[in-house]
Amino acid sequence: MAAAEKLDTHQKALNVNLDPTTFGSFAEIGAGQEVVRWFLVVGGASGTVAKSISAYDKEVSDDLYGRGSRYVSRERLDAMLQSEWAQLLSQLAKTRGSQTRFFCFVDTISARNYAGTNLAHGWVAMRFQEQPEGEPNDVLLHINMRDPSNVLQQEAIGVLGVNLIYAALYQLQSKESFLENVAQDVEKRIEIDYVDVHGRAFQSWEQRALLLEAVRAELAQAVCFPSNGSPLPPMEVLHKKAVVLAPGSFEHLDPHHATIHERMLAAAIEQLRGETAEQTLAPAGFFCLPATSPVPGDPPPANEELLERIDALRARGGDVLLFREQELYTMTEYVNRYTGEHVRFVVGLSLLIRVFEDRYIKLAGRFLEALSRLFAENVRIYAYPMTSQDLRQTIKTDSTDWEWTETDGWVSAEQLRLRQPVGLLYEYALASNFLIPMQIPATPSANAQAP
Repeated sequence: MAAAEKLDTHQKALNVNLDPTTFGSFAEIGAGQEVVRWFLVVGGASGTVAKSISAYDKEVSDDLYGRGSRYVSRERLDAMLQSEWAQLLSQLAKTRGSQTRFFCFVDTISARNYAGTNLAHGWVAMRFQEQPEGEPNDVLLHINMRDPSNVLQQEAIGVLGVNLIYAALYQLQSKESFLENVAQDVEKRIEIDYVDVHGRAFQSWEQRALLLEAVRAELAQAVCFPSNGSPLPPMEVLHKKAVVLAPGSFEHLDPHHATIHERMLAAAIEQLRGETAEQTLAPAGFFCLPATSPVPGDPPPANEELLERIDALRARGGDVLLFREQELYTMTEYVNRYTGEHVRFVVGLSLLIRVFEDRYIKLAGRFLEALSRLFAENVRIYAYPMTSQDLRQTIKTDSTDWEWTETDGWVSAEQLRLRQPVGLLYEYALASNFLIPMQIPATPSANAQAP
């Protein structure tokens, strides 16, 4: 079958059913049996469906897949995959194994509940053989569902599942086209913010590059690279956490700048910890790197550049969130999906100036709308000081919009002044404590330029 074919969901399911070499099982929890339903209604399902199961009851699910894990989690997904695959082979390998490419599709989903109070997300996986009696290959996804109703979310899961099965069986030419095919027709309805693959079918594919591609292709708003261990869905590191976000382009990878970045984030975490009543648990801190260029119109950084920056930040003990967009208000909206706790940005004056100079042409309300979206009820900006010398280099020499005074060669946010009338908004942000000046570092470095 041609990889370039753009088939609809019905035709994909029918093509799989009519392929005499494919046979598999389906286990779906939490959003109906929407994936297998496609194969059952298009005709020829007896050629594909060995079994379909939906273990909604917790005791039934525990009996099938074991206790001890959350029901919508990577651990539960792995248990489902192992159990269903083992059963499929034990029952059918002897009679059909020599001429059949077996596959197993599983998902565990938290679709929108009746009250609309839950986070609509889930885990989806497929194990499959490239040829009869071949070694198994795995692809696993974490998804966020953006449709407003349970019915629409179930519908989107059905399309995504058929896409994944078809792409795994017939469309493995490249990681870019694979992700595009998996998301076909649900690009705006489902986010894919975690991808993991294993097996010979994916031996040249690297997980971090897959996650970057998910962001580049606008399938994910953000992906997460912890300092220790493998990537995780952002939801797992943000859920109900007090959070400090350190945004920047992080183009300078030398030890000097790395120390500045590390110092800024640590100081902001300590300051937020002092604000919160809970003293036993430190806020979570993240370096926030956009996949776009900070200069409008410039091409985005290459994947190799982004990975180099991510690795440099992780090597300094920093957890990294890679965002699709660089505007701070988009980061506010994203993080507030998962937490109602305090959210703080820590930025150098150079980035703070960009926030107030950007025209925000993508928003109908331009700068005023961006400012209102940025400063949600739980969001504030910590402004990290900058040397006067570095500040002069940051601001264009022909610009008369900004003035400042300094203390021992340093400038803080409260010493910075912006021309009117926008300057009134800057003064309001300071007076209202939306913008919080941080203290000048106790041991300043002569060229400590914050991002």
